[in-house]
Amino acid sequence: MNEFSQIFETINFGLIILNAELKVSHWNHWMARHSGIDEKQIIGASLFDFFPAINTPRFVRNSNAVLSFGNFAFFSQKLHRFLFPFKPVGSFQSSMFENMQQNCTMGPLKNDDNKITGIFLIVQDVTELASYEQKLVELNTKDGLTGVYNRRFFQTRLNEEYQRYKRSGNALSLIMFDIDFFKKVNDNYGHPGGDAVLQSIASKIASIMRTTDFLARYGGEEFCCLLPGTDLAGAYILAERLRKLVEKTVTPCQENNIKVTISLGASQMTAEDSVETFLKRADEALYQAKNTGRNRVVPIPPIDISVDSSS
Repeated sequence: MNEFSQIFETINFGLIILNAELKVSHWNHWMARHSGIDEKQIIGASLFDFFPAINTPRFVRNSNAVLSFGNFAFFSQKLHRFLFPFKPVGSFQSSMFENMQQNCTMGPLKNDDNKITGIFLIVQDVTELASYEQKLVELNTKDGLTGVYNRRFFQTRLNEEYQRYKRSGNALSLIMFDIDFFKKVNDNYGHPGGDAVLQSIASKIASIMRTTDFLARYGGEEFCCLLPGTDLAGAYILAERLRKLVEKTVTPCQENNIKVTISLGASQMTAEDSVETFLKRADEALYQAKNTGRNRVVPIPPIDISVDSSS
């Protein structure tokens, strides 16, 4: 083993060398360790035999460009997440990523006559960096107690959905709700009880929201559900589901089982609305729900409440 081979085996990133037929001619120790594939198994074989998911038009196109023109190609973690499906290592094994996050670089190998003879592929583990970046995003967008989106990010998303509505005219609705008599929860069970209720309710509601819906803590015990593609009748049906779900929920805290209800207001965006009037109408609906008995849904404008809300 010459000095260069020793370096290739000890560097803390993957190094693969492919010939013009995309068969493996070098597979360093880093790649063997993370793939579980020994160098003796893969040398001389097509890379695609061991990693068929890599055999994509983009990968083949970039490989051909490298071999034909000496181009370089990059596979960024921000765009592609990973090239090789390796498991994260160390403290990141149970992290937010199922697979190791990677930056990969592909480039040409040339002989003494400057003729391209193959491709090198460098694989860097950037899971730690990606995890820190994700945590920073969550700190800026998520509510620290409940894990749902915070008010600032809700406002950003609301403005975006408003602009989308103006372009497309697709339905857009909003549910605002808060926890009934929440002060009594804090008075009776202390702030740990209040926090437990907020976390429990947010988790329960988030679990039944569509991926296109947007749940945010608006402030204190008040929350907003932004519903793209949903009209007022649909918002009312969902609001009733949320109301019934919370009514049945029991939140354990220390030796206590806490039950609460919520009041909800719903509104639908109209062509005459601004973001402010849209929000104000949902807030007025919530105010009516709280002042007409609580644990109920009020839509503005009123709709036929005989709409089936059992689903």
